[in-house]
Amino acid sequence: MKPLKLRALDAEDLEVVSACLQDAVVPLSEITYLPGERRFAMVASRFRWENCGPDEDQDCGDYERINCGVVFDLVTRARTRNVDLTDRGQTFDLLAVEARDGDIVLILGGGGEVRLEVERIVCHLQDIGTPWPTQWRPGHPDGNGD
Repeated sequence: MKPLKLRALDAEDLEVVSACLQDAVVPLSEITYLPGERRFAMVASRFRWENCGPDEDQDCGDYERINCGVVFDLVTRARTRNVDLTDRGQTFDLLAVEARDGDIVLILGGGGEVRLEVERIVCHLQDIGTPWPTQWRPGHPDGNGD
């Protein structure tokens, strides 16, 4: 399977990006906001959902993760909620990426979020390197991502 490479320019496109990044593991040390460049970037270890169907009972073969670079451009401000920016060793589960009230919101496990104020939606996502096997398929038994 070819590496994933996507661009999002509106809320509908961002829903596709969100689906691809659902349950990605993101170390805080791999997140950066570059205000001078108006850019927010991160490297995430994403689960390759495109190998699986939405039904948890569906056999999708071997589970894989792959590193993925994600860039949001035209960012005028980045804010966090329930994220300790001094603990660079933290790792987050990325549950969703949403367009909300003109902003882009990264919803993190444990109630954290990153809110990006943007002039407009401009996002690029690209897989990096080679996928590796994992024995775990992320699941959400209560339906709310926890």
